[in-house]
Amino acid sequence: MKKVLSVLLMILMAVTFAACGSSSSSAAPASSETPASSEEPAAEKNMLEQIKERGYLVIATEGTWSPWTYHDETSNELVGFDVEVGKEIAAYLGVEARFEEANWDALLAGVKAGRFDIVCNGVGYTEERAESLEFSDPYVYTRKVLIVADSNEEIQSFEDLSGKSTANSPGSTYAAIAEEYGATVEYIDTFGETITMLTQGRIDATINSEVSYLDYMAQHPDAPIKIVAESEGEAVCYPVMKGETELCAAVNEALQSLRDSGRLAELSNKYFGGDITNK
Repeated sequence: MKKVLSVLLMILMAVTFAACGSSSSSAAPASSETPASSEEPAAEKNMLEQIKERGYLVIATEGTWSPWTYHDETSNELVGFDVEVGKEIAAYLGVEARFEEANWDALLAGVKAGRFDIVCNGVGYTEERAESLEFSDPYVYTRKVLIVADSNEEIQSFEDLSGKSTANSPGSTYAAIAEEYGATVEYIDTFGETITMLTQGRIDATINSEVSYLDYMAQHPDAPIKIVAESEGEAVCYPVMKGETELCAAVNEALQSLRDSGRLAELSNKYFGGDITNK
């Protein structure tokens, strides 16, 4: 009897040990969590890096504002001072220049939205614009002039615009200045249209760039218009997207290279009939 009890006791102990061993094994299952990656996410490339990677610079311009940017009457090729400088900037960056033409009011909006890399279109620097755009160093300096018909003796200064009518591109600094002086502005797209409206008596005056006026008079020496007032020289710069300081710095390097080589002054004399690259 004792022998039987000893055997039963040994069997019971063996079963108990096996059960405990099984319980201990199942209490520590392998973790189902995926180990966190030690790699950092790739940093987003700035615009300058993107431009160099794709191989071309997207340049926004009107194509209707001689001598800054316009189409040759014979070949219809896009030409002008800003077109040539834009090509020089692209070459300095080691990429191709690709031009996109748009109305004036779409140019700056397109840069802000990332549709264009840069605007080459005689853009005047203002503190208001600098709040939402990066600006290059000035590459030329221009004067704003008040233009009227030859027969107009009533308007002699910007202050005389109060209650008068003018015409300019929507969103331009010229339109804003006319409105500040109390004029009513009609919105058009080209300088040629503006002068047509002026000579037909449909507007009283227009504010525009001195170089545009001189270029127009060179082509239309008998045009019955005149300058009655002008501003001091103002900086013209190239805008890029806000925060793209690397691209802006590269554009400044390109412009300095053009200054040092004399190429910028050469292009100014070619299109403006004089060197307006210094203040």
